[in-house]
Amino acid sequence: MSLFSHIDDKGRSRMVDITDKEPTLRFAVAQGVVSMEPSTFEMIHNNSIKKGNVLETARIAGIMAAKKTSELIPMCHPINISHIDINFEPDKETSSIKVKTSVRLFGQTGVEMEALTAASVAALTIYDMCKSQDKRIIISDICLLEKSGGKSGIFVREKQNI
Repeated sequence: MSLFSHIDDKGRSRMVDITDKEPTLRFAVAQGVVSMEPSTFEMIHNNSIKKGNVLETARIAGIMAAKKTSELIPMCHPINISHIDINFEPDKETSSIKVKTSVRLFGQTGVEMEALTAASVAALTIYDMCKSQDKRIIISDICLLEKSGGKSGIFVREKQNI
């Protein structure tokens, strides 16, 4: 038997069979950080980026991305997400914006990939809307912060420099 759930005994790729898994409430929180020049940070804060409201556009993009995760990541199951929340935590001192996403459903598979995809695409949208203003934008620290549900139980990332 393969050590990886997405590879069968013959080394072929496969989608994991979740037919017999018990549905549970599943929840995941992810983040990404977008760092930029102070002037770009101020333009976002003042809603003066030419392309429009950066954070609301990024929020919509993140929601859309979470719903499309199974189309982007080959072995992800299409799932019936019941809730997606995307919030932004601006930090003027570091000229950065933390993107925090949470996704929830009652089902047979987790939502970690959906939360991570939402954080990634929301961060990329901030980059896209600001790239004409700032070529030094950095996207970093995309990671899972928390998850619950399923047989693996609860995971909470220990506080680090994230």
